[in-house]
This record gives sequence, structure tokens and C-alpha cells, in this order.
Amino acid sequence: MTKWWILGTALLAVSFIGCTAVGWMFTKRPLDTWAWGTRRALLRAGLKKVLVQTPVGPQTVFVGGSGPVLVLLHGAGDQAGTWLHVVPSLAKRYTLVIPDLAGHGDSAPATGPIPTADIFGALEAVIASQAQGQRLTVVGNSLGAWMAMVLATRHPDWVERVVAVNGGPLKGTNTNVRMLPTTRQEARETMAQLRDASSPAIPDKVLDDMVRQAPTGPLFRFAITAASMDAWILTEEDLRTLKVPVRLIWGVSDGLMPMDYAQRMLAVLPDAELIPIEHCGHMPQQEAPERFKTALDHALGGASAPAAGAK
Repeated sequence: MTKWWILGTALLAVSFIGCTAVGWMFTKRPLDTWAWGTRRALLRAGLKKVLVQTPVGPQTVFVGGSGPVLVLLHGAGDQAGTWLHVVPSLAKRYTLVIPDLAGHGDSAPATGPIPTADIFGALEAVIASQAQGQRLTVVGNSLGAWMAMVLATRHPDWVERVVAVNGGPLKGTNTNVRMLPTTRQEARETMAQLRDASSPAIPDKVLDDMVRQAPTGPLFRFAITAASMDAWILTEEDLRTLKVPVRLIWGVSDGLMPMDYAQRMLAVLPDAELIPIEHCGHMPQQEAPERFKTALDHALGGASAPAAGAK
């Protein structure tokens, strides 16, 4: 009786400590909690987490599914779990390769600056390892769209289609958007620029966590390498020579990379189509996942969807 009472008491204590820790993480570290949950969702959808050795260190990549290779690239400061809403359906039709870009998520380097050259070099190594010589489609959001377009220009034999989601390789983003806020109010203003006004308000605890992460997170570590980014910027003339089809999925309410940015690319790309998502901002895969899935299906050659322009 005493033995079982002690065991039961111990289990209750462990359970209490665990619940307390989870509650603390949810309250004080909601962004970390969200990232953990999204990555677990990728695993529950049948993907496996693998490590790929690269010149900048081991990269974490979620892989799975069957069919043609489809690479999903997240934006600066984000991680592979951002694609959780589209993975279950895509894995039925594609072999998915979803990396944490260098310095993000669980990919090296864990500390220090994250130059664009390291992000791209690690991405090249991941694709060489996981694509097994197949031509692939690359979907990228923000920074991921930039890297997708650079990949298509430098390795046209690798890429057969690009889907750029609120991002690209041209200069011209709205530098008035404060991406590294120092106060809750600044974080609130940042999110107002990145999301549609009709979307649910971001809780204060999330805004506070944005402020906490700003001085040390991957977005900061990438931003401090700005002086070396020009070598990776493409021009309109560069885009005129791009031979692969490009589909531009754009949250119309994005204040960081507004619609005129997408229109600039549409005007010069030889084979392009703009697929707008109304009442949505910079990260449609999170803010409007169902409408994003419809737009992505169209961009990948599936069901029809209203488009703002094509050529």
C-alpha cells in the first residue's frame, strides 16, 4: 500500500511539474511553443526529420511523401513548421523536402551571423542530397522565395517551376516596417503591417515574445549581414532571362512586400502568373491557410483559381 502510494504521489508530482513547465512555456515562450507544435505536426503527417551534412554544418530537413520532388522554403526568422497546413495534402502527391534554412530551426549554425551565402550553400547541399537528380518545384515564402529564384537562375537544370509567396530577389521592400521591434507597441505595429486588418489580433504575450527574440533570433542574425546581401540581389534584366515558369502567390495586404513588388516581377518574367489572396498579408500559409492551399494547388497546375494576371 505504501509503495503504491509513494509511486502515485511521485507520478502526480511529475505530472504537476510537467504541466507547470508547459504552462510557463505557453505563457512566456509562445513562439517556441508554437514552433514545437508545428514541427510535431510535420512528423504526425508522416514526414521524417533527417540531418544533411553541408559546408556550414548539419541541416535539419523534413522529408516524406511520394511523387515529384517539391521543396518548401520558409522566410527569415521562421522554420520548416510554417508549412504544416499544406503538408498532409501535398504529401499524397509529392516527395516533400522541407528544410530549416541555415541558422534557423535546428539547422547550423546555432549562433553568430547568417550570411546569405551560407543559406544558399546549405540549400544547394540539401537539394543535392535529397532530390536524387530529379528536377524539382520550389515554393518559397519571403526569403524562401528569394532563394528559390536564385536557385532557378544558378541551377536551371535543377528547377522546373518556382512558386514565390510574397517574396522575390529584387530590391524594393518597405524598409519602414520594423522587423526587429524593441517594445510591445512596435511589435503590434509590425504585425499590423504584415497581416490584414481583419485578421485576429496577435495576443500581447506573443508580441512580448517577439521583442524578447528580436536581439538574438535568426532574423537578427540574418539582418546583420545586410552589407553582403547585394551579391545575391537579382535585377529585372536577370529575371527576363529566367526560363522556368514562375507563379506569384501574393497576400494583397502585405505592407512589407506590397503588390507593386509582385507587379514588377510579373512585368519582366517570361512565364509568370500572379495569384492574389485578398485580405491576407505576408505569410498566407499561416494567415489564410485554406485559401492559400487553393492558390497553391492552382500554382502547381491543379484546380483553377482567379488570377490577377498571366502571360
